[in-house]
Amino acid sequence: MSDWDFLHDMNNEGYSPEQIADAAACGYNPHEIDVDVAAFGYSPDEWHAIDNDELFSELPVISPELVTIFDSLVESAVSFYKLTNRYLQIWGELGELYAEIEYGIRRHKPHTRGSDGKLGNDFIEVKTISPEKNKDQVKVKRAGNFNKLLIIKINKDFTFEGQLIARKDLPKGDGKLATASWSNNENCK
Repeated sequence: MSDWDFLHDMNNEGYSPEQIADAAACGYNPHEIDVDVAAFGYSPDEWHAIDNDELFSELPVISPELVTIFDSLVESAVSFYKLTNRYLQIWGELGELYAEIEYGIRRHKPHTRGSDGKLGNDFIEVKTISPEKNKDQVKVKRAGNFNKLLIIKINKDFTFEGQLIARKDLPKGDGKLATASWSNNENCK
């Protein structure tokens, strides 16, 4: 019996070609692994198994045209910088477009107050850190109508990163603005 006979077994047991391809890629059948969540410090009552249909059923459909426009805007910003050594001041829009494409955020209509969009049932405020900023932090209105803050960081090489922060994890205070730092958070994408 070879190391790859389990692929034939998976075929005989009715696994889909995609599932068999996944198993061939990782060298074992990932669909037979039983994870003991308690071993990772979680209660089994907090978790339940879901299938791929449930996992991917709520993902928004991203317009390919939107991705093309985003890529074109980033290319234009790079070209402009190389030509003039100046940045185009389109950081906020680039950050929100990235959030829409990468995170699946459905943006509100323009000029909607309180948040920039929704992700599932959460209202999301998007703030962008540009390569021009001296500090990797953003300020957000405490009065805003949002559950989560998504910080998008655009690096000097025009690569993008994001961190999603729950509102409850923002620093407490009495001022109108809360400051969130990039370095304090580990939820990168």
